[in-house]
Amino acid sequence: MLNLLSGCIGITLAFDGELELAAIMIGIAAVFDFFDGMAARLLHVKSDIGKELDSLADVVSFGVLPGFLLYFLMIKANNTPIFSLGSFNLFVFISFILPLFSALRLAKFNIDVRQTESFLGLPTPAVAMCIASFPLMLGWDGSVSALTQQLLGNYYVLAVITLASSLLLVSEIPLISLKFKSLKWKDNQKRFILIFISILIIPIFQFSSLPLIILIYILISLIPDFRRSS
Repeated sequence: MLNLLSGCIGITLAFDGELELAAIMIGIAAVFDFFDGMAARLLHVKSDIGKELDSLADVVSFGVLPGFLLYFLMIKANNTPIFSLGSFNLFVFISFILPLFSALRLAKFNIDVRQTESFLGLPTPAVAMCIASFPLMLGWDGSVSALTQQLLGNYYVLAVITLASSLLLVSEIPLISLKFKSLKWKDNQKRFILIFISILIIPIFQFSSLPLIILIYILISLIPDFRRSS
């Protein structure tokens, strides 16, 4: 429920123009989501209502909220095309494709028996964290290059990112689950490697490291299982 509350607060902050704080709420929601799931697994607690609440919270925090971040970034972009319907610019509504595909991805996940031990397609928190890094890079990260700022201030770049992220959500790309059933190395080699690399690059690249970590996550997932290859 704290995950859902974080998402609701984030949406309110986005409408108040506080995009950086709204992005931070995605990170807070992800922390609540992670530890809530870990606690349930370690305590061997399973609940149908808990599973449904988790998915509903994810739609808000990792679908609707990042969709609004993209919406406001597109409004601020310097080259956004205009096709008005009253006071609305229909071109920025492309940002809401992300929440739609996030809901579809979560619905598929709930009924897909193939995704009990791993994922097919990018998880919604991963996509949301990537989107959250954009306003943080633009607002709080002084080390971001001028080129990065230009790219994130370009409507067409944001539109392509929206479409690509939406497709990755519902793709059939096999990816490792980030859920720890134990803390044993042999059961979590790829997970520990991803965490170690993340710890190394976050201090160097700051908020820019989030999209890079997502790319590394995909690459590590595609590497054949270490135990099988040894």
